[in-house]
Amino acid sequence: MAKYIVEQSGPLRGEVTISGSKNAVLPIMAATLLSDGVCEINDVPHLLDVDVMCEILRSLGSTVKEDWNAHTITVEPGKGDISEVPHELVKKMRASIFVMGPLLAKTGFASIALPGGCSIGNRPIDLHNKGLRLLGARILTGDGIVEASAPRNGLKGALVYLDFPSVGATENIMMAATLAKGSTVIENAAEEPEIVDLANFLNKMGAKIKGAGTDTIRIEGVETLHGTRHAVIPDRIETGTFMVAAAITRGDVLIKNSVPDHVRPVIAKLMECGASVNDEVDGLRVRGDLNELVSTDIKTLPYPGFPTDMQALFMALLTTVDGTSAVIETVFENRFMHAAELSRMGANIRVDGRTAIVPGNKHQLTGAHVISTDLRAGAALVLAGLVAKGTTEVSEIYHIERGYENFHEKLTALGAKIERIED
Repeated sequence: MAKYIVEQSGPLRGEVTISGSKNAVLPIMAATLLSDGVCEINDVPHLLDVDVMCEILRSLGSTVKEDWNAHTITVEPGKGDISEVPHELVKKMRASIFVMGPLLAKTGFASIALPGGCSIGNRPIDLHNKGLRLLGARILTGDGIVEASAPRNGLKGALVYLDFPSVGATENIMMAATLAKGSTVIENAAEEPEIVDLANFLNKMGAKIKGAGTDTIRIEGVETLHGTRHAVIPDRIETGTFMVAAAITRGDVLIKNSVPDHVRPVIAKLMECGASVNDEVDGLRVRGDLNELVSTDIKTLPYPGFPTDMQALFMALLTTVDGTSAVIETVFENRFMHAAELSRMGANIRVDGRTAIVPGNKHQLTGAHVISTDLRAGAALVLAGLVAKGTTEVSEIYHIERGYENFHEKLTALGAKIERIED
């Protein structure tokens, strides 16, 4: 197993270019199963999760070609006669559930094991199943397997109200509805930029989707979808990660290929802490060296609120500022595992249910052997290691490499002292 060895570093300085969005590209790749033609996806990040999705598509009969020099994937869907995803692939990644909607709409059947991924809390697929049932699907679950079958005359449009604005459920239902007969309306839909990117991709394929990015999405079913070419949006969580990296090291970093509108809550909270954030011609420039950074409170919420994926990273920053902060997690109930790891580094974080109290002290962190419990927690521990006295060893970094392309190389280019070694 590989690990990162992180040494206390000075302020990060320079430029970093953000990769394509992990959370956008995975459902887009799954959506190629709906097409009758070849799809070319550009600005694809080379990540472990993307590799898994490539294998899932191949297992379903698609021909997948990767050109990592050009960050491009080309997918030619198969004949649509394979509808079962191998369990060994599904257990590696929660996003494997995204193939259920497209398979059901295209082939009339889908069989998939309950998905794996980061252990950040209870993430049932009840809302996925609810929406697909309303479209006419018959859903059976048992022995860790979900089987979905469409009526003989295909899926039919319906009104779907989501009890919670789940990103995954919104995307799965939206994909299935593109080939359903009639109109589908998704109410209380998720509004994330990744939803908009998926809708744009589907519309390029010939789908009729309106309202993506709002809480009400309308889909008019079509007979077929064709191949297309699409460039994935920049990764807003990677953008936020390097924004926090600049602040926590009291550095000066220009973040290129970023979309400021996608990270407004992060910008606001960094500025509350005293960091400088400017939208320049070439990107977002973040400086943590102009003012003494101070505490602030954060509360995670569905988009456009403060993203849960940024919570661990921001908590690492808050351990280094002046004053005490409160962090409230409303999206996942088990997303404070990094608090214990930060405490091993000297942080004095107190967790009570879904609230963490974070006393700040610029000099409190010291190097330690810590474990990457999930994707964003691992990245947070790396950033903490950049400012901790001594050496920090971050193990189980496969979590981090599921979601960040060339993470340690990008940090090194900014002046970080970090090395990746095989254990």
